[in-house]
Order: sequence, then C-alpha cells, then structure tokens
Amino acid sequence: MSLFNREAWHNGLWKQNPGLVQLLGLCPILAVSTTMVNAVSLGVATIVVMALANLGVAVLRNFIPYEIRIPVFILVIASLVTVVDLLFNAYLHELYLVLGIFIPLIVTNCIVLARIEAFAAKNNPLASTVDGIAQGVGLLWVLAVLGAMRELIGAGTVFGGIDLIVDGASAIRLLGDDYPGFLIAILPPGAFFALGCLIAAYNWLNARATQRKHTAPVATPDDAVAEA
Repeated sequence: MSLFNREAWHNGLWKQNPGLVQLLGLCPILAVSTTMVNAVSLGVATIVVMALANLGVAVLRNFIPYEIRIPVFILVIASLVTVVDLLFNAYLHELYLVLGIFIPLIVTNCIVLARIEAFAAKNNPLASTVDGIAQGVGLLWVLAVLGAMRELIGAGTVFGGIDLIVDGASAIRLLGDDYPGFLIAILPPGAFFALGCLIAAYNWLNARATQRKHTAPVATPDDAVAEA
C-alpha cells in the first residue's frame, strides 16, 4: 500500500468521513469551530495524533495482549497528545489558551480510538499511517468548512484569530464593516444548525451521484455495431 492509496483517501475524505458519516468526535467539532483558525488548528493536531497513534499501534499490535488492548491504545494516544499539547503551549501559546481543554481531550476523541481499534490493530504500519492521515484530513476539511461558515455568518469575517499564529496578520472582512453579525451562528445552537446543513448537503450530493449512476445509459452490443 502506498501513501497515495486511492481507497484510503476516498474513505477518509468522503465515504467514511468521521465528521459527516461516522459522526465521531462531535464535542470538539461543535465547540471549537467558532472560527476557521481554531477549527483548522485542532484539526491539524488531530491529524498528527491519529497518524502517529496508528503507526505506533500497528508496529506494536503483535505484542499487545488482546485483553488489555484498549488501555494500551489509550496510553499511546495520551502520550502523543501530551507531546502535542506541550508543543502548542511552547510555540503557539496564545492559540493554546484559546483552544483550552480541547487539545488534551483528543485523548478521549472517539475518532482516534475508533480508527486504532478498527484499522491500525489489524493492518501494517504504512497502511495504518495512511488511514490515520486520511481520516484526520477528512475531519480537517469538515472543521474548516464548519468554522468558515459560522465565522462568516456570525461575524462577517474569515481567518479571525490568525494573528495568534502569524504576527501582523489580520482577519479578512468579507461582508463589510457595517455587517452587524448574526450571534446565534457562533453560539452552540449555530454549531448544530451548520453541521446539519453540511450533513444535508453531503447526503444530497451522494443521492444525486447515485441517481446519475442508475440513470446512465448502458451500452449494448447493437450500439457497438452501429458505431462500427
């Protein structure tokens, strides 16, 4: 299996997307997606943890007794999350303060543990690493779109808080300085509304693709003869 395995990426980005299909890790998805920057930052942290956790478990899977696999998996995840948490605190301290408890909570994120149990514990290191990255990127784009939607509707901007990462950078105001904002978009109910719209759009696109597949004309031997 290569790093560019098409099936793994298709599953992670679309078919088995953790945010839209599996509906795992809804707590950070809904809580951190108030701005695009916050959402993407947590998504990147999750990608790192998922990739390294899948790799570690895949390497050690033959040495882990089945009866204690879950505590061992959690120990591996917790160790990696601790490293990521300390790196955020050291190099992105202001962003670390904004994300707060949600970086340590990656330990209990169902997305990470589910992929380790379902895939990494049964496959080789390369395939497991690719699966972790693909699933993490699938979560990342959902977080990015959700954060951008909520921030744009709620405050009329995108990339709010980018100055926490890049000195001197500022948010881009797309709806004008006189836009009053729509507060509910950045409150908890707005997270549910926005995620519901994304899931509805995902289901509509899938239904449309299925309909196209079923209505596509099927070539027959007579058609081939006629073309000849």
